[in-house]
Amino acid sequence: MADDQQSDRRQAAAQGPLAGVRVVETGSLIAGPFCGQLLGDFGAEVIKAEDPGNGDPMRQWGSNLPQGLSLTWPIIARNKKSITCDLRRPEGQQLLRDLLVTADVFIENFRPGTLERWGLGPAELAELNPRLVVTRVTGYGQDGPYSRRAGFGSIGEAMGGLRHITGEPDRAPSRTGISIGDSLAGTFAALGTVMALFSREHTGRGQVVDSAIYEAVLAMMESILPEWEIGGSRRERTGSVLPGVSPSNVYPTRDGSTVLIAANRDTVFNRLAELMGKPEWGTDERFGTHAARGEHQAELDKLVAEWTQRQDSEALLDLLHESGVPAGLTYTAQDMFADPHFEARKTIVRLMHDKLGAFPMQNVAPRLSGTPGAVQTLGPELGQHNDEVYGGILGLDTAARALLHEQGVI
Repeated sequence: MADDQQSDRRQAAAQGPLAGVRVVETGSLIAGPFCGQLLGDFGAEVIKAEDPGNGDPMRQWGSNLPQGLSLTWPIIARNKKSITCDLRRPEGQQLLRDLLVTADVFIENFRPGTLERWGLGPAELAELNPRLVVTRVTGYGQDGPYSRRAGFGSIGEAMGGLRHITGEPDRAPSRTGISIGDSLAGTFAALGTVMALFSREHTGRGQVVDSAIYEAVLAMMESILPEWEIGGSRRERTGSVLPGVSPSNVYPTRDGSTVLIAANRDTVFNRLAELMGKPEWGTDERFGTHAARGEHQAELDKLVAEWTQRQDSEALLDLLHESGVPAGLTYTAQDMFADPHFEARKTIVRLMHDKLGAFPMQNVAPRLSGTPGAVQTLGPELGQHNDEVYGGILGLDTAARALLHEQGVI
């Protein structure tokens, strides 16, 4: 009996904590599919329904396309199965209904009202499958005066307040170099989905998860709202620093690198001051407290920079680490591949791509000790799993599948 239980635990660990959960994903681009990626990372069976012909635009998108192939698609569609289904046609809508009867989760990121026009709204789906969790990812949410607007991640970043505070103070608002709004909305959608599945264990019923990009961004904005309404101040662009948090910045080194030092806590700052040969700064009225350092932020940053630029980055980092001062290089992808910590924790994994060879990507996060999840497969070919899903799950025979293909439904 003990051996059987141990075997069951090993099997559960290999499959992931969401093993046995079937997800049907109809989203495209990033926000909805990133939710599906996260669920698939932890063992859910994710069946991605795409338009026949071209499929998800992410198959073609990217600024770097070796051999004309997207380097994003293998990541965002990892651990997924691909089927083709024209949801604009009644036959395709019926196929989706049939599949959702067998599913636990339905992810979509169409503009609000689209599913309802197709007779696939949550109310109709609840009649077919009361246990179904319907996860909806949009720019503005399912209701409110803006809900029917087209919404991309960049617009949500602006509306949620992130763009206004990003960049240098003397320039127009900037952006991060990734689609952070989309990814945040997908992350909150995945969190909401798992919570809805947990709730279903008690209620026996699914529910709607409504993840709006602008709200996901706003959730990250710390105290920006009470700062304005109660404190009477508006947070602005401050470049590489947070106002009042010092020293916490990137500083130049003698060998041309930049090192980020975060020593704003009193005890940590005292350790930094000792390293700099300035132990008296711990009681200096300019630097002795968090508030004082914030008031003299520019002066303190200048003094720290004068110290760091007299040293090479590697030796400087050794000193800082040995003294317990948080510090690090501003990594590029090249640095990540060379870093022994990344290697030791297997932060980067490689799977074989049939055209590009060994394909590196970020591993699953966060880490679970008992059921950690895994990257099992790269993004699939368009319609690669049509026979498995339509034949194996829905029971359509070869002739029926061939007819649907000829009609352009799949």
